[in-house]
Amino acid sequence: MWLEPARRFRAGYIGWVPPLPSVVRDDLDRSGYYPQLVTDALDVAVAGEAVVEHLVQTEAAFDSGEVRRHMTALVLTPTRLIITHVDDHPADSLNPARQALATTEAIPLARITTVAVTIGVLDPASYTVGSTPAEVTIGIDWGSRARVEVEPAICGDPTCNADHGYSGVFEPNDLLVRLSTAADGPEAVRAGVRFARAVSALCAR
Repeated sequence: MWLEPARRFRAGYIGWVPPLPSVVRDDLDRSGYYPQLVTDALDVAVAGEAVVEHLVQTEAAFDSGEVRRHMTALVLTPTRLIITHVDDHPADSLNPARQALATTEAIPLARITTVAVTIGVLDPASYTVGSTPAEVTIGIDWGSRARVEVEPAICGDPTCNADHGYSGVFEPNDLLVRLSTAADGPEAVRAGVRFARAVSALCAR
């Protein structure tokens, strides 16, 4: 149950803590993926700070015949990027009831080193300014995780059998979110573009 800001007080906090903005709660409700759980998890992490922008993405995958869902909810405040991941786990011999886990991570904006945005369009010759792209991919890196791909190095001689060692690619892998009109709908893509613009602007300060 949500209470008005004037009636909500947190122990250890000097002052009143407002709830999450209604626009964030509405998007979580529309996702239909344990919205009350995600709302409470985000509410704790945001802790009353102003919300500049947010983004909600839900995905479904098949795992051994089971449909498993995953949600990523991003909230941008003036000082932090808050990431919430939610997964559900089917019942098994050790846990007879279905479970869901909501994990939040708060990243100070000062720690973010890279914001990479890729926009994809169909029929680029006819694209006009302000049109909704076919997809948007947002990559944010703050140096906590990376992916390394290693493979045998080769030379330009197709007949060469010498050992040239290995070559690899080091890629930041902290957060990657992809939205497409085909999978998520045009409004989700527009929301992704708005979020990318907001996080790029705040990290540039």
